[in-house]
Amino acid sequence: MSDEEMERAPWWSDEWFVSPYNFDPDLRAQMTLPPRLVLHDATLRDGEQTPGVVLRRADKVQIAKLLDDSGVERIEAGMPAVSDEDYAAISDIVQAGLSAKIYAFARAMIADVELCIKSGAQGIVIEVPSGHLRLKHQYHWTEADVIGRALEAVSFAKQQGLDVVFFPFDGARASRPFYEELVGRVWTEAHPDSVCVVDTVGGTLPGALANMVRRVRTIVDGPVEVHTHNDFGMGVASTLQAVMAGAEVAHVCVNGLGERTGNAALEEVAVAARILLGLETGIDLSRMKELSTVVEQLTGVTLPKNKPVVGEGAFAREIGLGIELVQTQQRTVFPFIPNLVGMTPKVVIGKKSGVRSIAMKLDEWRLEATEEQMRDILVEVKQLAIDLGRPLADDELREMYDRRVAARV
Repeated sequence: MSDEEMERAPWWSDEWFVSPYNFDPDLRAQMTLPPRLVLHDATLRDGEQTPGVVLRRADKVQIAKLLDDSGVERIEAGMPAVSDEDYAAISDIVQAGLSAKIYAFARAMIADVELCIKSGAQGIVIEVPSGHLRLKHQYHWTEADVIGRALEAVSFAKQQGLDVVFFPFDGARASRPFYEELVGRVWTEAHPDSVCVVDTVGGTLPGALANMVRRVRTIVDGPVEVHTHNDFGMGVASTLQAVMAGAEVAHVCVNGLGERTGNAALEEVAVAARILLGLETGIDLSRMKELSTVVEQLTGVTLPKNKPVVGEGAFAREIGLGIELVQTQQRTVFPFIPNLVGMTPKVVIGKKSGVRSIAMKLDEWRLEATEEQMRDILVEVKQLAIDLGRPLADDELREMYDRRVAARV
């Protein structure tokens, strides 16, 4: 295939270059992709359930506005029953005039639903436990109790004109006959607008969760959503597999926040859906870094350097071989260009650097040095990096330059 032909292929654009195997016709024939993917952001509810995180009323409004600016279509603004401040924050977000549809989260209790209605939310996510051990050890409910509570709450919410997402959490660990009865009866008798397949502890293989979505789609004749957690490091993978099996809405959190190890990350799902699956999400990918940084600051949850998409090291390169491609041919060394997600490439100076790395940093600072001077600097760079056990900071490299080059001019 010529470069011209590849430039027209879905795996290669001006902004990315990924594997053509993602678009193999045999693989695509196995998928049931939705026409487009809707992202339902739960940062203000499930994200705040990250241990130690507290978002104040103004924080939630700020994040909601950024989510809306970024093109998120559905925002789960919180659970009003948690506190008066949570209720007030939801009301503030509703009154902010956002384009996104605002959802509130509720237990299968009439009082919870009424609070959601009072807050002004347009939609509601109604949860019931469905996992076997949840019922036995946490709630002490019978299966009949769950079905009865779900029917009552969902029916009431629908009667009040809310858009209802039925959310039987821990469904991936439920007794299969019970789970399918629960979903089937609530769908046919209470008429929610969608059903969410929920892997509450992330204990389901991506392919297994896809099979679960396929099964639910035979039970309900409407939209299926997916909500995953990252306990086995597969939250995003499971979400994508569920989408490939026909899930139309993906629940996500900025920076992968959420209980324990977190939820599927908004920025990762958005980028992967667009580039690897070819799906439109309405998300302005260039806003991902800004959104991530604000949430990081407001929550106090620091991102690991190697966090995909928005981490400090996502587009950093220390290895000297091919370092010039960081500036001249970014698609060669990265799967997509940094600017796509609001990031910039970074040349790291350390043990694995080469002379070209030093030259690039000096060019960045508009400084000059001979080849011999740069080689001398590189020798010192490598030794200092080994001694310190880390790459050098810019001021450390600049001190070497000043001492070895500038001071001798």
